[in-house]
Amino acid sequence: MIYLIVKALLSGLIIAAVSEVARRSAGAGALIASLPLVSILGMIWLWRDTGDPVRLAAHAEATFWFVLPSLPMFLVVPALIRRGLHFWPALAIGCALTMGLYLAMTIIGPRLGLKL
Repeated sequence: MIYLIVKALLSGLIIAAVSEVARRSAGAGALIASLPLVSILGMIWLWRDTGDPVRLAAHAEATFWFVLPSLPMFLVVPALIRRGLHFWPALAIGCALTMGLYLAMTIIGPRLGLKL
């Protein structure tokens, strides 16, 4: 149970750090947010929990393919906000787009030989 709490606290600290740094510098906050810290922590936790190199390799590769459909959101949300849409609707549209692209990736990816 303590292990789960440590994982949650460490992950939460990263999110809090990003938001605090971004209040002072949007670019610095974006840089920290763009680092694959969550993915790295996920791999560390998975390795610690399983020690399975095959599972870890599959996880890391699938993570790469799932990052791609998330990227357009980071262009769509600011574009919508700059066009006058409020934050929450812009975020909702960005999230809906990302979910649609994730769905497309889960359907198309395996047909292209990707192991997701």
